[in-house]
Amino acid sequence: MSLFAKKQGIYGLVAEFEGADALLEATKRAVREGYRRLEAYSPFPIDDLSEALGFERTLVPLIVLLGGIVGGVGGFFMEWFSATIHYPINVGGRPLNSWPSFIPVTFELTILVASISALLGMLALNKLPMPNHPLFNVERFSQASQDRFFLCIESSDPKFDGQATRQFLESLTSMVVYDVEP
Repeated sequence: MSLFAKKQGIYGLVAEFEGADALLEATKRAVREGYRRLEAYSPFPIDDLSEALGFERTLVPLIVLLGGIVGGVGGFFMEWFSATIHYPINVGGRPLNSWPSFIPVTFELTILVASISALLGMLALNKLPMPNHPLFNVERFSQASQDRFFLCIESSDPKFDGQATRQFLESLTSMVVYDVEP
């Protein structure tokens, strides 16, 4: 069974729209009807589309914050351990735990680990890298990066019913509705 194989033997249904306004209105109607596992594709960003899809919140800021905290604490601990425990050297009568001298490395490691966490968190949350996606099996989907707009409802959606969902998508002024094979 394929990674993308869902119930009823298809990944989902995708509807093609002529314009951005039609896609935005169709997305809002789909959410009002109770569909939750859907995704919209367009050749350019559309205002309010991410809100209509329910993407107001993301975990990336929390991942970056935790990465920064781990980097800062790790950098400070690394310097403190080396200066006080592992290799203590009394330089000019200063205390071994001279925290002001630890600030530059602590700051740099905070930024480094936070930025690496941002990159890895974004990749993980977007399920990347994904060299092949079932939507690539739809012949017209290549137009999504040029001049067409698509709305996909996945078969893993609790409300998904092949025939009822197809009729719903056709009622949204879509040009055509395609089955998405896994």
